Amino acid sequence: EVQLVESGGGLVQAGGSLRLSCAASGFTSDNYIIGWFRQAPGKEREGVSCISSSDGTTYYADSIKGRFAISSDNAKNTVYLQMNSLKPEDTAVYSCNAVKGDMVYWGKGTLVTVSS
Repeated sequence: EVQLVESGGGLVQAGGSLRLSCAASGFTSDNYIIGWFRQAPGKEREGVSCISSSDGTTYYADSIKGRFAISSDNAKNTVYLQMNSLKPEDTAVYSCNAVKGDMVYWGKGTLVTVSS
């Protein structure tokens, strides 16, 4: 069974940094994409960043480009989201998902709160 567990959220002041982790288990192959999404109160879920396990290709939403960085540690089956220069508008529940073919798996999310 595929499981995704996020960690690293918390309260931080504007301008600060956090590193989120998404620990994956249960994958039977290396060919998948792991992404980070966020949902702020009263807003739709937004794709933030993703990384391909096969070739390391990354994607970043314009809203976070230049401030966030996604990386993976295949030995630990963990994907990280380094978030720098955080803004109050980055406040949201951050969730990771994994896509393999037509299968999509989600973690439960971790709350990031950025105070002004």
